[in-house]
Amino acid sequence: MELFFLILLVLLMATALGSGFPVAFALPGSAIVTIAIAAASGWLFAGTTDAYFALGGPSQWLSAGVTNFRGVYWEAERDTLIAIPLFVFMGIMLQRSKIAEDLLVTMATLFGPVPGGLGISVVFVGALLAATTGIVGATVVAMGLISLPAMLRSNYSVPLATGTIAASGTLGQIIPPSIVLIILADQLASAVDQAGTLRQQLYKASTGEISMPSDFGVVSTSAGEMFLGAFIPGLLLVGLYMLFILGFAIAKPHLAPSVHTGEKITGAFLAKVAMTLIPPLALIFLVLGSIIAGVATVNQAGAIGAAGAMVMAGYRLRDGEKGAYRPATIMVIALIAIAIVVGFHSVNVKNIQTSADMLALVVAGIAVSLLLISLLWSGWRTIKFEDTLRGVMIETAKTSSLVFIILIGAAMLTAAFRAFGGEELVRTFLQGLPGGFWMQFFIVMLVIFILGFFLDFIEIAVVVVPIVAPILLADPGANVTAVWLGVMIGLNIQTSFLTPPFGFALFYLRGVAPPTVRTISIYKGVIAFIGLQILALCVVGFYPALVNYLPNRVSLMSETAPPPKNPRLQYCMEEWDRTQFADNGDTIRAAIATAKGLDLSVLPEDLRGDLSQAIGKAGEAMPAMDAIVAAQATTKTAAVDYRPLHDRVREIERDIRRLDKKIDAQELIVRRSGPTGIYSQAAGERAAQKIEDFKAQRAELNAQIPAEWKDKHTAFSKIQRQENITRLTFRRTTDQAYEPLQEILKVLRDTDAYAALADDLKSLEPKLDELEPAAYVDYVEQVRSHVGDVEGASDVRSDVNAVRKAMRSRTPDKEAARAAIAKTMQTFEAGLAWRRQAEQTLLPKLETYEAAIRDTIGLRGQPRLPRDQALFVAACSSGHRDVSLSF
Repeated sequence: MELFFLILLVLLMATALGSGFPVAFALPGSAIVTIAIAAASGWLFAGTTDAYFALGGPSQWLSAGVTNFRGVYWEAERDTLIAIPLFVFMGIMLQRSKIAEDLLVTMATLFGPVPGGLGISVVFVGALLAATTGIVGATVVAMGLISLPAMLRSNYSVPLATGTIAASGTLGQIIPPSIVLIILADQLASAVDQAGTLRQQLYKASTGEISMPSDFGVVSTSAGEMFLGAFIPGLLLVGLYMLFILGFAIAKPHLAPSVHTGEKITGAFLAKVAMTLIPPLALIFLVLGSIIAGVATVNQAGAIGAAGAMVMAGYRLRDGEKGAYRPATIMVIALIAIAIVVGFHSVNVKNIQTSADMLALVVAGIAVSLLLISLLWSGWRTIKFEDTLRGVMIETAKTSSLVFIILIGAAMLTAAFRAFGGEELVRTFLQGLPGGFWMQFFIVMLVIFILGFFLDFIEIAVVVVPIVAPILLADPGANVTAVWLGVMIGLNIQTSFLTPPFGFALFYLRGVAPPTVRTISIYKGVIAFIGLQILALCVVGFYPALVNYLPNRVSLMSETAPPPKNPRLQYCMEEWDRTQFADNGDTIRAAIATAKGLDLSVLPEDLRGDLSQAIGKAGEAMPAMDAIVAAQATTKTAAVDYRPLHDRVREIERDIRRLDKKIDAQELIVRRSGPTGIYSQAAGERAAQKIEDFKAQRAELNAQIPAEWKDKHTAFSKIQRQENITRLTFRRTTDQAYEPLQEILKVLRDTDAYAALADDLKSLEPKLDELEPAAYVDYVEQVRSHVGDVEGASDVRSDVNAVRKAMRSRTPDKEAARAAIAKTMQTFEAGLAWRRQAEQTLLPKLETYEAAIRDTIGLRGQPRLPRDQALFVAACSSGHRDVSLSF
């Protein structure tokens, strides 16, 4: 019966959407009606409302709905959704200020003489508008009104002209900042949590171990990472569009001729081009650049974009009038002043120490005031000119409300889909396909592409993604990242604007195209561009680094970069060490040999022993890496024969686990059946019969597991374990080789600070007679704190503590304190003597040695990855590494 209600749910949704019923009400309405019918049927025919639900019942569905509602509107972790109205406001404001018209006219003039120049200018402007407005309807309409007549007058092929305009208008769905990417990031954040749980359960079921290594976890994403990940694929798509138009124009010049407007390239024309291009490019730089540089979050970047759009509208709406650019000029001056102040001073009201700090604070305050004046002035202009601001605010509220209502409705629909076992049905279907992850992924992409013929991008993102994303992300075979999956889905969803019969870009263009342009010509025109989008999808699918590299790079180069000991970084860091040992091994060995010959007698015995042992461990690092390479090769060779058996057995075990779940569900019915239960006696008997059938199927599946499985699995596990041991040995060896060296270098570099303790320590004895015992104890505590700040002065600190202890007792003992002070000075002077000598004779040599091994053997000991290593690790981790044999 669960399947019946699942089909009913899908049919109700399809009927409601197909009839034109608003999406915001079709999605939750389908869920509510189906849930109500299922609950009523269960109460009438089985005596309980939960009878026809695969998971829980109407109460659990309602609870899930409330949770999702709270998640969208109240959870701080999902504050990314706040960026949606900000970017919508930015796009609508720029569209109404006619920035798009200026760009189109100017770029058409600039690119006109190039073969296919008008088409290329449309793509170029479409990309700029995508990075500033991101609103498909506004972009297509603007370019259709301005560019289409010009292209038709220039004898452009009608399909090429219409296809170029429609396709360029959809670039806003993949080029950041994009509402689609924000919604996908929000949906994928929840999917990652579910996928992580599924993978953890799979690891436990496969290996029997409770905790899964963190480097096997599912890699999450955020809106900022989605923007970064989509940046290069978006540019790739723009490049493909331009190359296609250029190639078409060269092959058939009469269908895409060059256009000479007669306007000469003069200084005035170049100034006009600059004034048209610089403001949008500056806004793009501020919005995306602030995210990429880690200066601003997505929400903050959205606020920057909204403010910048209002300032641009402020001067554009007053174009040609005296003083039109004054607010914008004030804003530029204010931003430059803020940048200069922040670049040279740390502006902090609570940390004003010098007159320069006060001056910086005053200048920053004036600059911020000017910035606010500029924003208020521009806002006043948008209010006064045809009440533009009010119209933009209304449209922003409508669009944002629609998105949020659809999010809630889709969450209710998804909860109902899961309640009737739909998610498990989809998982069973996908995992039952031959070909593993990539066949599953292909089917999902195909379904999304087909749905794009009938559904809007928001409907696909909020209905399909929560169902299929956890399944795809949990698969350890491909081990894909959430940002890659999100960008792939985003590229696929983009085609929904171009695919008939419900491609929205087609409708927008049809609405503004002249009657001479036939609808069939528009349909023919977009076919090539749909093919280019599919080509881009394939390229990004085969080269995941196009998506993953930029987020990895920004993450590893940021101030909040993970430390080098982060488990996720170890594999690629070891690859770096391997290449460096291969290329510079002789230099490193020579440095280690030189270090072994150093005279360490000046150091105390404990430090001398630690350093000697550390240098010895450094000599073991390269042989330890050779062991990793050998073990990795052994594992790779053994995996060739083991993988088919592993995949076959894991599929059987997965089917067995599904049967176990079904058995548990039926056993629950048996326990709750009878005169006092919620199920009838007949229902209990039927459940008992099903249990027997499931157990028989389970026995059959167990019999299919090959007899040699246990021995081969044990043998391969030993090989894998040996590789893991070699990696752990290498990490432990490098830590033991570098950490003692680090500590000794800190001690020797702190010699001057150690020497500076002399005055504090010498003051202990005179203060003993000057101060009362309680006051003296407080003074000694201050001295002890100063000593504790110096590296390697723990022995002196212990002696100072003895002084404090002698005077802190109920009967203060000054003589004991004097003896402790004498011992303290003796310890201090002995320590200063060997430090001064080591500083002169040993420190330079140790620094040279440390520099030679810092970026390889000492890499894990750095506070963060150096630039070269960070770039290498970012590139290395941008691919997808199959970890399925560990499950």
